Amino acid sequence: MWKWEALLARGEDGAVKGAMSVLIRSVPHTKKTLIYGNRAPVCDLDDKATLYALLDGVKELAKEYNAYAIKIDPDVPSSNEQFASYLKDYGFRLKSGGKNFEAIQPKYVFRLNVEGKTEEEILAGFHQKWRYNIRVAQKKGVEVRICGEEMVPAFADLMLTTGVRDGFVTRQPEYFRNLLRNLGEHARLYMAFSEGVPIAGTLAIHYGDKVWYLYGASSNEHRNLMPNYLLQWNMIQWAIETGCRIYDFRGVSGDVSEDNPLYGLYRFKKGFGGDFTEFIGEMDYVVSPAFYTMVEKGTSLFKELRRRAYLLKNRGKK
Repeated sequence: MWKWEALLARGEDGAVKGAMSVLIRSVPHTKKTLIYGNRAPVCDLDDKATLYALLDGVKELAKEYNAYAIKIDPDVPSSNEQFASYLKDYGFRLKSGGKNFEAIQPKYVFRLNVEGKTEEEILAGFHQKWRYNIRVAQKKGVEVRICGEEMVPAFADLMLTTGVRDGFVTRQPEYFRNLLRNLGEHARLYMAFSEGVPIAGTLAIHYGDKVWYLYGASSNEHRNLMPNYLLQWNMIQWAIETGCRIYDFRGVSGDVSEDNPLYGLYRFKKGFGGDFTEFIGEMDYVVSPAFYTMVEKGTSLFKELRRRAYLLKNRGKK
């Protein structure tokens, strides 16, 4: 289980200048923990003093929780070399890895700027074939509904189908149910139906000036009805309606060669006219080097073995 902590950095006048939310997780059968700052910190990226004040606070938490490492993956483009240098000077190091989905959060995403734009202006930025596919779904009677917890089992079942088809481990229904319950109006479950049958679904969240596409799933049948295109358009419309700046399609591979098995995902998201964005990546502040090396190697092996076992167990079901 993860434990949550938050830190604030204030100026002399007491005003908040920066914040950092972290998760702490125990390493099984040890007294060590990992501290993880998901897309943290949040502050003026040029304010080195505030950044370091937040990191100093996390170091104190690392002592309190006997952490072997502090891991962060800031919401900062790779082009911001100054911010990356601040972290490296503090002692963080960039975690080596591939260009696919090796890290906790994706290093490469597509982001669509929707600020101040109308639906017509956004649609005009889509690839012509993408606009056509949206119309195909509408003409063939695909209906998109915003659903509640009652549709979680159907969504989870579609996720299992998608995971088996594409080779990744999926979440249990309770995870999605808790997400909807805890985020309330900030989360939406969109389901696409054909003649009353659920054929695809997505989960999105809205917070601040962004809407994020978190999860997507579809059946092996009815793909000719193009439900995924219509679902994306509905989520983008939510971002427009709520006055957001960004609609975030989230992860794609950084390897954009057409022979990459993940190229289809890249091509699908690219067609909506967003910007291919590379973040500075996952960075670690190592407290216990020997333990860190052991856990990192063991985690990679465990994830791959779990993935293989999961697919072997579920392929017969789909």
